[in-house]
Amino acid sequence: VQVVESGGGLVQPGGYLRLSCAASGFTFRYFDMRWYRQVPGKERELVAGIASFGGSTYYADSVKGRFSISRDNAKNTVYLQMNSLKVEDTAVYYCNAVAGGTSDYWGQGTQVTVSS
Repeated sequence: VQVVESGGGLVQPGGYLRLSCAASGFTFRYFDMRWYRQVPGKERELVAGIASFGGSTYYADSVKGRFSISRDNAKNTVYLQMNSLKVEDTAVYYCNAVAGGTSDYWGQGTQVTVSS
């Protein structure tokens, strides 16, 4: 099983980034996919989620209207489009795949830094 994030980097406030999460080794389309973020000294925070087959989405209040989650089941990939980035969005972003209450896979994370 592999869950690999990419697309992080340094961006100025107001800018945008698109994170990608490529999955392999499991049946991607059956898994709910989530993006979390974490800053040092704080708990990991759920940012956005999308149900298996793309039926429904969830966003934390802090990112509603700025972030958009989507998935491509043909490519086994989930995306997080992040617009109007703020300094407080700075964190390590993690991709998470869950299914059936027993399967729970995590990536290694990608750093997003918003700074002028």
